[in-house]
Amino acid sequence: MPWRVKADPMKPSPDIARLLEIMAALRTPVTGCPWDLKQDSASIAPYCLEEAYEVVDAIERGDKIDLKDELGDLLLQVVFHAQIAKESGDFTFCDVVTAITSKMIRRHPHVFGSHETIEADDVKGLWARIKAEEKAERVAARQAAGLPTEATGLLSDVPRPMPALTRAVKLQTKASSVGFDWNDARLVLAKIREEMDEVEAALNAQDEDAVAEEIGDLMFALTNLARHLKVDPETALRGTNAKFESRFGHIEKVLQDKGLSLKDATLDEMEALWVEAKMIERRQ
Repeated sequence: MPWRVKADPMKPSPDIARLLEIMAALRTPVTGCPWDLKQDSASIAPYCLEEAYEVVDAIERGDKIDLKDELGDLLLQVVFHAQIAKESGDFTFCDVVTAITSKMIRRHPHVFGSHETIEADDVKGLWARIKAEEKAERVAARQAAGLPTEATGLLSDVPRPMPALTRAVKLQTKASSVGFDWNDARLVLAKIREEMDEVEAALNAQDEDAVAEEIGDLMFALTNLARHLKVDPETALRGTNAKFESRFGHIEKVLQDKGLSLKDATLDEMEALWVEAKMIERRQ
């Protein structure tokens, strides 16, 4: 391992080697941390998502101090998984770095190879071709190692743990790449109206399973409309969530200033304060 430093054990360092040493110490039997020693890749997997969300939250808030800290937390997850893999003899942090540097060089031949001028829109097409080649190589490598061959369908490499809205966009984009798509956003609007009618029919039939299924179809269609209009549905919904929180917070504050609780207020009173919050937003 090329990263090997021996520093003051209580002193932080900007060197990645220090972070690797710390994680190795936490995972050392007897002298390490009992909690860290109990973990495996499956048990800490949820923290990867949590830390990634916190990175995005810091970015959206424009908080550079939090962003620095959250990126560190996310990096720790990479180091943690790599240490667990090293202990089981699967791979090391060096292997992780080698894999990503190789991938970045391979996927940017216009930068590290021919240096041909290429437009931003063309890069996506280039990546798609190279990723397809990488996928074929992975299948061959798994076969050679006697491992189960991963699914090779067009949609098979869209990760299932993704947030549902994000995954819906990925699935739709993949299908669109082979022509399975509407060519006009207005046609998607028609599909949304159709799905709303089906939700209403399921409600009238008092069929709870059908209601859940039709609401899923409606959300999928709404996501498709966002994609056609080049709107990220996850970002749009987060914006709406923030707006809802702000307006509801206004209701709470005004009631609190009057010595009232939310339970003391009528729906009409809360609705009036909601409208007031919207007016304040417009003035601001």
